[in-house]
Amino acid sequence: MNKIQYLETIKAVDAKLFHLAYHQKRLEKTVGHSGIILEDILHPPASGFFRCRVVYDGEKYKVTYHQYKKKSIQTLKLVYDNEIEYCKKYYDRSKIERLLQKKSFCDDILIVKNSLITDTSIANIAFKYKDEWITPKSPLLEGTTRARLLESGKIREDDISVDDLKRFKQLALMNAMIDFDIIPNENIRDIIC
Repeated sequence: MNKIQYLETIKAVDAKLFHLAYHQKRLEKTVGHSGIILEDILHPPASGFFRCRVVYDGEKYKVTYHQYKKKSIQTLKLVYDNEIEYCKKYYDRSKIERLLQKKSFCDDILIVKNSLITDTSIANIAFKYKDEWITPKSPLLEGTTRARLLESGKIREDDISVDDLKRFKQLALMNAMIDFDIIPNENIRDIIC
């Protein structure tokens, strides 16, 4: 039987790696102390914006580098699935890919589980309410950028229902590649399909 494979995606700009400690911590939380030290195995190109992709199972790993081009996400389709589990960053994203097929004409999906907002297909999410940013308390995946922003106090956690969406002014997507990316449209009703 093959071992389960996991994935880390790390941002590199002109060979500089970003927030490596958070990725290392997640790797160790996923498979324990495997001996895989990201700092030792990552050697991104000297020039350019790259996505460092580490596929690993706890013993073996493979590193690839891909030039990064940000996806434009302006609209999100609400997709409901009470069974989906993605608590570790699995290499196999087939469950998320199946949900993504329901996006219709929207750019991405916003997954709702047990009546609560979780994540998009590629990022954690935060919503602006008055002067603070709130992220779902129960995301599908506890992302590294989300963890860093919670730790710094820039965002806070709370349960967010579909009905709560009408209270928010703006939304932001967050992951290792885009950091905290605010969708410029200030009317949430124009973003949620």
